[in-house]
Amino acid sequence: MKPKIYIAGPITGYEHFNFPAFNAKAHDLRSNGFIPLNPASLPAGLTEPQYMDICFAMIRAADGIHLLKGWEKSKGALAELAYAEKIGLAITKDEI
Repeated sequence: MKPKIYIAGPITGYEHFNFPAFNAKAHDLRSNGFIPLNPASLPAGLTEPQYMDICFAMIRAADGIHLLKGWEKSKGALAELAYAEKIGLAITKDEI
């Protein structure tokens, strides 16, 4: 079975919600034999707590988490990283 990687990164305050970066990483992961779990694929119109609830479910289903540039300034990405660390996922991140 292909490894599943959750993509975490900043969304709030970014042009187009930073979806181009999320989608580019999803394409890269898919091209390299992984299954990307991409929060940018979620529908518009939910509340932030609803998005976080769905994202935590995706993290639980993942084998690892990948952090996009700017993750350290995102409260959501920091929470996702802490959760991923707590449940023992592999962690990778974009080079600065």
